[in-house]
Amino acid sequence: MARPTKARRDNGDGQRLLLDRALDHLPPEVRWREWMGRVEAVIFASHQPVSREVLARMVGRDCNLDLLIDDIRAELRGRPYELVAVAGGWQHRTRPAFSDAIRAASGASGQTVDLSQSEALVLMTVAYFQPITRAELSGFFGREISRDLVGNLRGAGFIASGPRAPQPGAPYTYVTTKTFLSYFGFETLRDLPDMEKLEDAGLLDKAKLLADLSGALGIVSEEAEAEEQRLP
Repeated sequence: MARPTKARRDNGDGQRLLLDRALDHLPPEVRWREWMGRVEAVIFASHQPVSREVLARMVGRDCNLDLLIDDIRAELRGRPYELVAVAGGWQHRTRPAFSDAIRAASGASGQTVDLSQSEALVLMTVAYFQPITRAELSGFFGREISRDLVGNLRGAGFIASGPRAPQPGAPYTYVTTKTFLSYFGFETLRDLPDMEKLEDAGLLDKAKLLADLSGALGIVSEEAEAEEQRLP
């Protein structure tokens, strides 16, 4: 008989509790159902996507977590919510078809961020070309990208400081965050639409996009290089 595996967790009072992960005393079918219940409960209780590493601590080492997730998803097929892979983990989310009902019940627009056209286009550029400095963004569009615009994207939690660029003064770069992935429903950055495929399909005109962005951004005053280097 395999030796039971135990996972330690905090009970909220600083005490460490043991969790039987292997559940070798249970029949296989019952053990699988218990693992499914644990995984779904942990995901349901979290406000953020739950990583594979966290979920793996809830089940035995012989459990195929991907198959377990598939079984949970299958059971939710008739429900108004689903289990989605997003931002490097899993999260319960209501299905898009019920968004109108949710907005009507809450009297609010839900968890939405109202980005301007210029902010949305700059965010898209950071997503595709990260890590990228503000000066590089400005050069990319032929217009100065203001600190306020960058600050708004940081305030929304969509971008954060990345590594310093190997340039004179070592300015900060910008990268997208897990909040960006979660908000737009991406599991990883590899899920971003392929720009070349969008162009080939006639869904994106890069030249027009750049022209639209230039018009949306307008011309703002130049700022000192020292300020650019100090911007976190």
